[in-house]
Amino acid sequence: MTQRPNDALVLFMPSGRRGRFPLGTPVLDAARSLGVYIESVCGGRGICGRCQIQVAEGQFPKHGITSSAGHLSDFSETEARYVAKRGALEPERRLSCQALILGDLVVDVPQDVQINRQLVRKRAETRAIERDPATRLCYVEVDEPDMEKPLGDTDRLLAALARDWRLERPQIDFDLIPRVQEVLRAGDWNVTAAVHDDGAGPEVVALWPGLHNMACGLAVDIGSTTIACHLSSMLSGRILASAGAPNPQIRFGEDLMSRVSYVMMNPDGREALTRAVREAIGVLVDKVAREAGIAADDIVEAVFVGNPIMHHLFLGIDPTELGGAPFALAVSAALHFRAREIGLAVNPGARVYTLPCIAGHVGADAAAATLAEGPQKGDEITLLVDVGTNAEIVLGSRERLVAASSPTGPAFEGAEISCGQRAAPGAIERVRIDPATLEPKVKVIGDDLWSDDPDFGRVVQDLGVTGVCGSGIIEAIGEMFLAGIVDEDGVIDGALAARSDRIVPHGRTFAYVLWRADPARGTPELRILQTDVRAVQLAKAALYAGVRLLMDRLGIDSVDRIKLAGAFGNYIDPKYAMLIGLVPDCAIEKVAGVGNAAGTGARMALLNRGHRREIEALVRRIEKVETALEPRFQEHFVAAMAFPNKVHAFPNLAAVMPLPARKGPGAEAEDGGRRRRGRARRGTA
Repeated sequence: MTQRPNDALVLFMPSGRRGRFPLGTPVLDAARSLGVYIESVCGGRGICGRCQIQVAEGQFPKHGITSSAGHLSDFSETEARYVAKRGALEPERRLSCQALILGDLVVDVPQDVQINRQLVRKRAETRAIERDPATRLCYVEVDEPDMEKPLGDTDRLLAALARDWRLERPQIDFDLIPRVQEVLRAGDWNVTAAVHDDGAGPEVVALWPGLHNMACGLAVDIGSTTIACHLSSMLSGRILASAGAPNPQIRFGEDLMSRVSYVMMNPDGREALTRAVREAIGVLVDKVAREAGIAADDIVEAVFVGNPIMHHLFLGIDPTELGGAPFALAVSAALHFRAREIGLAVNPGARVYTLPCIAGHVGADAAAATLAEGPQKGDEITLLVDVGTNAEIVLGSRERLVAASSPTGPAFEGAEISCGQRAAPGAIERVRIDPATLEPKVKVIGDDLWSDDPDFGRVVQDLGVTGVCGSGIIEAIGEMFLAGIVDEDGVIDGALAARSDRIVPHGRTFAYVLWRADPARGTPELRILQTDVRAVQLAKAALYAGVRLLMDRLGIDSVDRIKLAGAFGNYIDPKYAMLIGLVPDCAIEKVAGVGNAAGTGARMALLNRGHRREIEALVRRIEKVETALEPRFQEHFVAAMAFPNKVHAFPNLAAVMPLPARKGPGAEAEDGGRRRRGRARRGTA
């Protein structure tokens, strides 16, 4: 739409929904018209305070927005009365029912006021991990001071540790020395020391008087969309508590490059992004500590993983160099440092470990997932894909491993899709379309009933039908392809409008009505537009092209096993991932979601220092393929725009799911024609 002088472009985060509105429109009205749910118990009178929002300041080049709090109307008398009666609003927040739009805005809907809040599905996977932690508790009885032996209290503590625990030349954190005498006397010369040794020699990092038998560690996966935090006992290895939250950096940009652009365009951009992620982690740490019933002082170690840009921003490093070739990392090796150096609210002496990054856009999270899933330990050619806004891909076996990243964008997480939303109660997550009638049935997050069940009305009443999340988008487009609503090239067939009122004109193209509006229940109409199909095609083609480049590097034509990591990968039906051509053909029984593999790898590194040495050595062996520099990327990308692919056949998929007739090159192989085994050409570049 052409911008008019009296219009303003407004983008709501974290939903990613946007639209243009006349100047003077209340932010709450704009949100509701886009299906962004902001609670307002008082009906917009400025009494309840439930509709709070916050404006993200700065330039957002990807969206063409310069956002400023000055693009809202001044603080109103109603808001002043609210503050007088209820107490001050949090800094930089406004009541959306009172704040009027005066210019372009990026509006952040804080978590504590969101309805249909995103579900963070990065749960901890249950796995037995052999314990060999870098930090352990050592109880000692220290000799009391003696006039005849004038050793200092700290020296006698270290001597006792060396004697009783056979530690070789133990050291002590300098910041602990002023507390040693106080702790020794409080414990009547009996103390428990947390001793850290990750290869540089034993060092006392925390002290408690008497016997102390609680030591915990954090494993944190910083995703571009969500952050997952797992608290484990360092003594038993058991998970004590887990928590997750949306990454607040989303308000600065949905994908990684838009966040890099924000840093480049705003003088304090890096500081703002670093502060946002650290504060969010602090909230999660407090949450898991309270849930487990422990003190923050009991947390003595932490492991962090994330993609390279999340890794850099968390560490306070400017990620600008990762925004363009040669995609130089400031640091790729594993890091060891003190928690207090990043302001982490745990024991002041706690130690932090970050896994190594593999390459410019294949990060510590991919390294952690590789550690957890172990493709390097087997003979099968295994494809490990972490599907997110930036897909990270590892392929190979014990003989050879290659890795790449692919910029899929946020389409798989609901952003940039007209009816898309992130996973939340009420979001459509499963779709089936009758090929004869073209009528759909759906399931929503929060209930197991299909929409053709007589009791589904109760589900709508309780949860609503609010949008379509990533797995629902994949299934909707896959089912549209199976039903003939979209062809192999992704074009919605407008001729079907004569057969079904589900096919409706939309500008110069057509759309499919997945869910009809119900004004009585307040549910919006949800359509799959031609632009939505195209967004999914672009995302899946980028990922598939990256996979094929890795297959080219190994000289193989097929893979033996596919593991889909991450929250999205764990919830997508493998058949539909293959149907749309997100991943190559493979025996269906050997395609599976593996959950939060990065989080599992982080826990492995937390609880066993041997795993740290393992991944540090393995990363040096992994060969990086830079997709942007590969001459065949465009060829693979163009072929992958088709469903499932213009060139490559999918005989394994065809054996379990009837596919529409192929019309391009490779059609002759669709009957299940034999293809070369994956190992036939291994080792050739």
